[in-house]
Amino acid sequence: MNKKMKKTRNRIIVTLIIFFAVFVLDKVGILNNIGISEPVRLVLYVIPYLIIGYDVLKKAFTHIIRGQAFDESFLMAVATIAAFAIGEFPEATAVMLFYQIGELFQSYAVGKSRASITEMMSIAPEYANLEKDGTIEEVDPEDVEIDDVIVIRAGEKVPLDGVVTEGESFLNTAALTGENVPRRVTVGDEVISGCVNDKGTLKVRVTKGYEDSTVAKILELVENAATRKAKVEKFITRFARWYTPVVTIGAALLAIIPPIILGGGFASWIHRACIFLIVSCPCALVISVPLGFFGGIGAASKMGVLVKGGNFLEAIAETTTIVFDKTGTLTKGEFKVTKILPDNEKGLSEGDILEIAAIGESMSDHPIAQSIREAYGKTIDSNRVKDAKEEAGHGLSAVVDGKQIFLGNRALLAARGIGAPEHSENGTIVYVAADGLYVGAIVISDIIKDGASEAIKKMKSVGIRKTVMLTGDRRETAQNVAREIGIDDVHAELLPADKVSEVEKLLETKEKYEKLAFVGDGINDAPVLMRSDVGIAMGSLGSDAAIEAADIVLMDDDIRKIASVVKIGRKTMRIVKENITFALAVKFAVIILGALGLANMWEAVFGDVGVTVIAILNSMRALRVKD
Repeated sequence: MNKKMKKTRNRIIVTLIIFFAVFVLDKVGILNNIGISEPVRLVLYVIPYLIIGYDVLKKAFTHIIRGQAFDESFLMAVATIAAFAIGEFPEATAVMLFYQIGELFQSYAVGKSRASITEMMSIAPEYANLEKDGTIEEVDPEDVEIDDVIVIRAGEKVPLDGVVTEGESFLNTAALTGENVPRRVTVGDEVISGCVNDKGTLKVRVTKGYEDSTVAKILELVENAATRKAKVEKFITRFARWYTPVVTIGAALLAIIPPIILGGGFASWIHRACIFLIVSCPCALVISVPLGFFGGIGAASKMGVLVKGGNFLEAIAETTTIVFDKTGTLTKGEFKVTKILPDNEKGLSEGDILEIAAIGESMSDHPIAQSIREAYGKTIDSNRVKDAKEEAGHGLSAVVDGKQIFLGNRALLAARGIGAPEHSENGTIVYVAADGLYVGAIVISDIIKDGASEAIKKMKSVGIRKTVMLTGDRRETAQNVAREIGIDDVHAELLPADKVSEVEKLLETKEKYEKLAFVGDGINDAPVLMRSDVGIAMGSLGSDAAIEAADIVLMDDDIRKIASVVKIGRKTMRIVKENITFALAVKFAVIILGALGLANMWEAVFGDVGVTVIAILNSMRALRVKD
């Protein structure tokens, strides 16, 4: 509880004591018996009223001067002052008291919901140990430059992204992923800011400035989450902007017109207008709705899932189709050469084919190229390869030892008039051609991620009706993967641009109220992530492209959490709708009863403060989501 909340709490306690004492003395007749006059009785109630309500009155007065009169503080000030004017002293003080109790409760609830999100703010490093000329200096992380060396001792946060140059340790990634599974790092391994060094001392060469570091990007996302409002939040904001002036005018008309038309005194109708004003406060709506989204975003952040705003939580709740990229999303992206298929008529051995392919792929950073080089395992003389050119989605061409070679799919060879047999092995097949002739093929297999099948089952269980996989891989390989993990539909042998086209086709066929989510690694899938209704990226412990391109980021790459995020989104939307329905129904009922003279101030207090507290309690449920 912060200082402001403690101060409000203390004022509530003091006011309760004074008000209770005056109220009891008044109701049992002691004030009357000892000759307390009506003006003195008024003062006795005004004292606790001012103790508890002076800030509300000040805020209302300030807003009136600035031309921003119509808010809940204005409604409370007008209603309670009017209640004093017609002799409803206890009710006037009680209304202000209970309003402040509701406000305190609201502040506590908002703080608790925000805490679930801002727990991630604890990943922000306070300092970095900069090593220069053999000495270590504690500096602000923003003062560290790229290629500087920093020292991270046991128990300290990793302040900046970099590469380990000395030492070995285990990093606790819980603040980023929600999982308390330590990650072993040694010389040559990348480390990202926001983790905690559990054991040992590490020396790290910085590869990114603080403003570009993982921790800075995550903190920016957390801070901006509240600014991206869901449609229902925007509606409530617009609703409150018009609602408050309308009810104020309505209350004024209720106090003036009936006594003029029907005759009689004004006191009874002013009393009804006060009830009308009190119960009309939109607190329950303007607080509980954003609070529900805060709770949902907070619940997701506890699991290591970053949701960039309430609008994306609302969108994932409406998602019925999820499209997946294959490599790095459903599979590990850890390619390994599992078979070499030489064409026996050409007289080349498995080793010869692997050597040609490894040299040809020596300039490529594609995972398939890396797997071929790893399988070759020998140092490659770069002078043996010339004119290497990549063809997106097909493969590459190069000159190796003076021979023109082609490495890629059958389409690459066919386009050059080179015939090749179709192989049915499970995996990615790299066809090899040299001097215009097919000489063999290399089979490369990817490993399906642990839990991929379970993730699809979970998504189906929460109402996802269709799952689709997009890949540039061979149809046979893609279908085998889809069959193993339970994907409904497969589109294979796609070029990068084809993935956007396939997503656009799916967007056209879905119902208007339904949403489509795309799940990718966030590096080469940025266009598709941005084109879909909801982009979900595999965070890869802080991939820049993932954090920037997606709407939702899975910080530990665990796609099983997607089902949980869908549940969180749907529960949040259900809670928000419950709050809106409940608040409007109760308020409407009390307004009607008050206008008819069938409700008193106490019922008005329940219609405002009581409804707000109940709605807030309901919103807090969004924080608790079972996996």
